[in-house]
Amino acid sequence: MGMFDAINIGASGLSAQRLRLDVISNNIANATTTRNARGDGPFRRDRVVMTPINMRNVWRSPVYPNGLDTGVGRGVKVERIEKDMSPLRLVYDPTHVDAIQIGPKKGYVEYPNVNIVEEMTDMISASRSYEANSQVLITTRQLFNKTLEISRAV
Repeated sequence: MGMFDAINIGASGLSAQRLRLDVISNNIANATTTRNARGDGPFRRDRVVMTPINMRNVWRSPVYPNGLDTGVGRGVKVERIEKDMSPLRLVYDPTHVDAIQIGPKKGYVEYPNVNIVEEMTDMISASRSYEANSQVLITTRQLFNKTLEISRAV
């Protein structure tokens, strides 16, 4: 793996974790939203689904060692952002504008399935992952500079 591969891997991690932080922030901002943009129900929590970018079975030139590279992955990509379909929170408040008017849930209000503690835990995890990827870029730059420094001395 070359230095530019390390930079690409770190950069893919930075962008994925940044998107994850944005989605978590949106979830927290809408933790009490009882109507979504379409007006047909409460906000539902979003989740970021990431997958590794692995360049398996990619043909390399015959002069490249191992001809066919089946080595390590090449970073991470966001596969999709999906809605969390877990049950919504029910809070009894018959005076609320969005309270259910008929049926066994009469007087209850459906609130988003956003758990602030879980969101904050995810935010800490995403922040630490962002820091780790940032450190990869810093270390790679330092290695690159040392390599240039050594080559000048020779």
